[in-house]
Amino acid sequence: IPVEQPRCDFVHWVMVDIPAGVREIAAGACSEGVVPHGKPDPAGPARSRQGLNDYTGWFAGDPAMAGDWRGYDGPFPPPNDLRLHRYFFRVFALDVERLDVPGRFTAADVFRAMHGHVLAEAASHATYSLNASVQG
Repeated sequence: IPVEQPRCDFVHWVMVDIPAGVREIAAGACSEGVVPHGKPDPAGPARSRQGLNDYTGWFAGDPAMAGDWRGYDGPFPPPNDLRLHRYFFRVFALDVERLDVPGRFTAADVFRAMHGHVLAEAASHATYSLNASVQG
């Protein structure tokens, strides 16, 4: 895939209502690898809820994979992609314990519901490629 080809955001994980006392989420938590039709409700921190990630839309037209994809489904950029992929991790401190989102929610639902409730934000990022010729 040429470097100049337009790209778009892709949400790999959406989680809300993480209790304020949680200091880390264990490696591999909320991710059991690729599960056909998605993970129905992966276990996260107590009282947390998992939203739909963008694999829900990505696999919507594939009868063998379509479903509600929740939890963390990690990076898998195309191996022929000439661009290094960037992954952003964002955590928000809110002034509410339970975010007002529907039972089946997306990142867009979360951002709308968070409006006016954000006390603080932290972010980190990483890069990744399956193409050995692409360097970070």
